[in-house]
Amino acid sequence: MIGISKLYCGTVEPSDALRYGRHSGSLPSHLLQFSADKKPVVVWNVTKACNLKCIHCYARAEERGEQKELSREEGMALIDDLARFGVPVLLFSGGEPLVRPDLTGLANYAVEKGIRAVISTNGTLITKEKAAELKDIGLSYVGISLDGMEAVNDNFRGKKGAFREALEGIRNCKAVGLKVGLRFTMNRMNVKEIPRIFDFIEEEDIPRICFYHLVYAGRGSNLVEEDLSHQETRAALDLIIDRTRQLHEKGKPVEVLTVDNHADGPYLYLRMKREGNPRAAEVLELLKMNEGNNSGRGIGCVSWDGSVHADQFWRHYSFGNVRERPFSEIWQDLSDPLMAKLKEKKKHVKGRCSVCKWLDVCAGNFRVRAEAVTGDIWAPDPACYLTDDEIKGEV
Repeated sequence: MIGISKLYCGTVEPSDALRYGRHSGSLPSHLLQFSADKKPVVVWNVTKACNLKCIHCYARAEERGEQKELSREEGMALIDDLARFGVPVLLFSGGEPLVRPDLTGLANYAVEKGIRAVISTNGTLITKEKAAELKDIGLSYVGISLDGMEAVNDNFRGKKGAFREALEGIRNCKAVGLKVGLRFTMNRMNVKEIPRIFDFIEEEDIPRICFYHLVYAGRGSNLVEEDLSHQETRAALDLIIDRTRQLHEKGKPVEVLTVDNHADGPYLYLRMKREGNPRAAEVLELLKMNEGNNSGRGIGCVSWDGSVHADQFWRHYSFGNVRERPFSEIWQDLSDPLMAKLKEKKKHVKGRCSVCKWLDVCAGNFRVRAEAVTGDIWAPDPACYLTDDEIKGEV
C-alpha cells in the first residue's frame, strides 16, 4: 500500500510516525503502514456468499456461499485472540460481508475489544438504516468497490443497477458521518475510467480512494491478459499522481493510495527526484518504514472456514485453521518453511528482485503473482514495471 497523497503531497512526515514510537498499538490508522512491529492487519472473509458475481473476485464468491463458515461463537473467539495478539485492524470481507446476518454484532465485538473494524463491501446493501447501525457500533471505515462509472462498473459486477445501488450506499454512509472510500481494481477494461473516477470523488466529496493493481487469484486469474502492460501501468500511475496533486492544490486533500504493486514506491520516489522535489529524501525514508509487501507478516487472512493464509489472495496455501489453533499461534509458528521465509522474504527472492536497489522498499513485491505466472514463489513479480536501469539505480 503506497500512500500517494501522503508521500507526494506531503500530508505525512517521517516524524509523524516516529512520534508514536512506530508501534502499531499507538499509531493512528493513517500511519499504521509505517509501524515497526508489523502486527498483522487481518482480513477475515466472513462469508463466501455474495449478492453479485464480480468477474475479478479473488474469493470466487457465489450466491449461496459455504456451509463451513465460522459460527458467531467461533468468530468471537477469533476476535478475542486477535485482540490479545495486538492486531490493530480487522477487515471484514467476503464474498459480501453484509450478507452475513451477524456482521454488525461481530464488528461491534471487535470494536469493544479495542480493534479498529473496517469492511470491504460492494456497497449495494448499505441502506440508511444499515449505515446508521454501522456508525453506531464504531466502525472505522467502509471501503466500497467501484471499478468504473455506471456501465463499466455494472459489467464488472454482473448486475445492471449495481452502480446506482453502491452510490446510494456511499451517500448513506456520508449522511451519518461514517468514513467511506472507494476501491478500484485497474486493468485494460477500466483504466480509461480513472479520470472520471477522480471527477466522481470530487463531485461526491469522497475522502479516500485505493487503486488496486490486478492480482491473479480467484476469478482474477482469468484476467491475466487484461492486466496493464508495464508502460500502461506507468501511465496510470502518472495520471493518479497528477490528479492527486490537482485535488490537493484545489484544497481537497483526498487520501489516495495504490495497492498490491510495491514498485509504485520506487517509481514515485524516482519521479520526485527527477522533479527536484525537496521532499524526495523524506519520502524514501517513509517508503523504507513501509517496507513494501508484507504478506505473511504485516497482513494475514482468515477464510470463512477458519483457514489462515498469508494474505487474502493466497487461498491455495493454508498455514493452519483457527478451529484447531489460535491465529496468533499459527502466525508465529516458523516450523512451516513458507511462513518462515515470508517473514524474511527479501533473503529468498530470485532474479532481478534479488539485485534490485529497491529491495528494502519493495520487499520483492507480490509472491502470489510470481507463482501464478511462473510456478515459482520466489521468481520476480511479472507486474514489476521498473526498468533494468531503474532497479540498478542508474537513473
